[in-house]
Amino acid sequence: MLLFLLVFVVCLTILVGTVAMLMLSRTPRYRTEPVHLLDVFDKTLDKRVSVAEWHTVVDYPIRHDEYLESIRRRAQHLMEEHGRPWQVAQGGSLLSRVGRDELEALRDHLRARMALREA
Repeated sequence: MLLFLLVFVVCLTILVGTVAMLMLSRTPRYRTEPVHLLDVFDKTLDKRVSVAEWHTVVDYPIRHDEYLESIRRRAQHLMEEHGRPWQVAQGGSLLSRVGRDELEALRDHLRARMALREA
């Protein structure tokens, strides 16, 4: 009987501790910053981005900055219009030539805005 009580108390302690940790912890949040977008844009232009990485950053809505959200939407639109995800597996580019040119302009615009904010 003593062994049963010992096992019961240990299991109950572990269970209560787990529930307490879950109740006190917050949900993790991901906050997209301009450097994340620039990193994905640079990788895309260098043909080093995966389709999953592109969609992870570009398909996640940005609620804290309206300007970044508009940049994200433009990038999403570029993928819809000029995307060629099937060519990435063969070493090709994620976007067509026109799409890469537009993405480069978008990247330069974002980079210029970041430079203005830092100055």
